[in-house]
Amino acid sequence: MSEVVRHGEHDSAQSSAVRPLSAWGVVTAGQANYYWVRLDTGEFSTQPGSAQPILCTRRARLKKLGQQVLVGDRVQVEEFDWQDHRGAIAAVAPRKTALDRPPVANVDQILLMFALEQPTLDPLQLSRFLVKSESTGIPVSLCLNKRDLLTDAEVLDWQRRLQAWGYEPLMTSLIKADQLEMRRQFQNRITVVAGPSGVGKSSLINCLIPQEDVRTSAVSGKLGRGRHTTRHVELFELSETGFIADTPGFNQPDMTCPPEALGHCFPEIRTRLTEGHCQFSNCLHRDEPGCAVRGSWERYAHYLALLEDAIQHQQSLGQRRDMETAEKVKIGEAGQVQHEPKLEAKKYRRVSRRSRNQNLQELRYDLSDVADLERLDDELF
Repeated sequence: MSEVVRHGEHDSAQSSAVRPLSAWGVVTAGQANYYWVRLDTGEFSTQPGSAQPILCTRRARLKKLGQQVLVGDRVQVEEFDWQDHRGAIAAVAPRKTALDRPPVANVDQILLMFALEQPTLDPLQLSRFLVKSESTGIPVSLCLNKRDLLTDAEVLDWQRRLQAWGYEPLMTSLIKADQLEMRRQFQNRITVVAGPSGVGKSSLINCLIPQEDVRTSAVSGKLGRGRHTTRHVELFELSETGFIADTPGFNQPDMTCPPEALGHCFPEIRTRLTEGHCQFSNCLHRDEPGCAVRGSWERYAHYLALLEDAIQHQQSLGQRRDMETAEKVKIGEAGQVQHEPKLEAKKYRRVSRRSRNQNLQELRYDLSDVADLERLDDELF
């Protein structure tokens, strides 16, 4: 019996010896203050059940430093609880890229997904998503789903139309499993699948990774829009050592691109600027003389509409900054937030007692000097 106990103690010591004190992994999901981390398999090949994600919290030190943790971050995990599969995030590696909407880090490519029908494809909405994706500087691929709902001639017409925009769209139908041709695009990469609701983003994940069974929903019949089924960003691991992110759908992305940088988000404008140059370096391609971009290309009207949105957004930011500098925030006794105008410091600031005494002392010195001069005048004359 004693030998069995000693043997068990030896196995326990050996298993604890191979357990590392810390390891690196990828954040695959996050909600509130909890994060699921997929640890690097190479460091945990000796651990049974190591493929299961670790539920982690963020160290208080990271909170004090204001270090956020995003899905896709490379993080260092410590303080493992192997029985409950828990740990603590102690450090976050520098990010290669970071998106704000959806909030994902270290993205290698964006797969922008739209539906040709149900919901009907809106060219201006598609341009908004393309410009938002192009503004990140991350490579963008375009996928148009539900090709089975259109005729071959209609699909070919859309394909030629988008080629004129500067894109080579991949026409798919998840019913016919055409998406299997896309698997090579996801190898060794973190891919974000973005687009409006109801276009088939979650269905694509279900086809690529059947065991995940991501929840999907039908398109709303009244509004002609997709219903929101994905509530938060989550990474799904592919067998080809890549990750694909399912993101919440939204029908109109924010146009936060600066007006002077908007033209670089259109492949048509980039092509025209390589063939010629505008007369002015800060040309917005509206009514400026000597513009090389203005012309009869299809998305020029889209560019002008998005330019107005970008200018309005920039003006609203300027007004917000002016309000922040012109107002001060005070917390009342009941905890209510009060906004009060800031007064000009030099005009309304109360002079301190020390400054008043110094001014009086200097005035006495000046008066004594005047009295001495008057006495000198009397003695001389």
